Amino acid sequence: MKRRSFTAAGLAGTAATLAGAAHAQAQPRIRWRLASSWPKNLDTIYAAAEQVAKRVREATGGAFEITVHAPGELVPAFGVLDAVQNGTVECAHTASVFFFGKDPTFALDGQIPFGMNSRQMTAWMKDGEGLPLLREFYRDYGIVNFACGNTGTQMGGFFRKEIKSLADIKGLKFRIGGFGGVVLQRIGVISQNIPGGEIYTALERGTIDAAEFIGPYDDEKLGLHKVARFYHYPSYWDGCGQITMYVGAKAWEALPKEYQAIFEAACAEAHVDMQAKYDARNPAALKRLVAGGVQLRPFPKAMADTAFTAAEELYAELSEKNPRWRKIHGSYARFCRDAIMWSRFSDGAFDSYMATTLNRKPAT
Repeated sequence: MKRRSFTAAGLAGTAATLAGAAHAQAQPRIRWRLASSWPKNLDTIYAAAEQVAKRVREATGGAFEITVHAPGELVPAFGVLDAVQNGTVECAHTASVFFFGKDPTFALDGQIPFGMNSRQMTAWMKDGEGLPLLREFYRDYGIVNFACGNTGTQMGGFFRKEIKSLADIKGLKFRIGGFGGVVLQRIGVISQNIPGGEIYTALERGTIDAAEFIGPYDDEKLGLHKVARFYHYPSYWDGCGQITMYVGAKAWEALPKEYQAIFEAACAEAHVDMQAKYDARNPAALKRLVAGGVQLRPFPKAMADTAFTAAEELYAELSEKNPRWRKIHGSYARFCRDAIMWSRFSDGAFDSYMATTLNRKPAT
């Protein structure tokens, strides 16, 4: 009896294995190239694309293979949008805010100054109007977009000199990515948009006076604390840092439906995992930076207030002259207002209490 049961189980297992192998062989073999905007040494943001590729490969038995390429291997960090559009690569992992020069509306797929935080942004994308509105926008560029990571609220950056007043930022050469630089230019900053892998050299050589990237874990890896010791917070222009996966529309439409579902699920998993990694790793990194002599400083309130006014004025101007911005920003702003109202009674109130209460307790 036992022998017959074992044999039956073995036959069933063999049949299942053969069926799986036959299914895998029946699936088309597809090879994509993915261009990343992030340096390879960042095992949070760069690794998200590798995670997507791994999940896709595993779920298709190796039939759908995506190779991930760092900036410069195929295209420059800021060249990935054009590369997807013209078919040089099938997909790219990047921050849409990098391309605000083509159209400011791109920034609404990532972060805008004094905008939503990570959870609020994900809510707008997943259960609000964010994804359908942005899909409509990207259609004109021949791209299908997927939220594929978020950094959470970022740090304000490393500065050679402490920022004590609004006057201290006048004429400051500041590496700040994307749309935040537009706002800060209006209050006297000379903004520089430099790829992540080139920031340290620019700061070390004095080409710039200050630089922001993401937060403690990644900033430490870039070594920014070695050439500037004042670490200002928070980044009012990066309340969150949504990262996007671009896929060429033609490449996407050519995928079997099963592969599309697998790819979309892999991006969703990477989206959650990236935020989790930053939340888990930033505290320890911040402790190491402070122990090494980094000086934490809040930005002056006058600077934040002036920048907030400048941002609101800019958004109003864009709404007057850019219909695509007006349509999507209108939805974004309404959702943001309601989300922040709710946060006053939920996360915001809870976090504020916990921060002040835990600070009174001795560390254990």
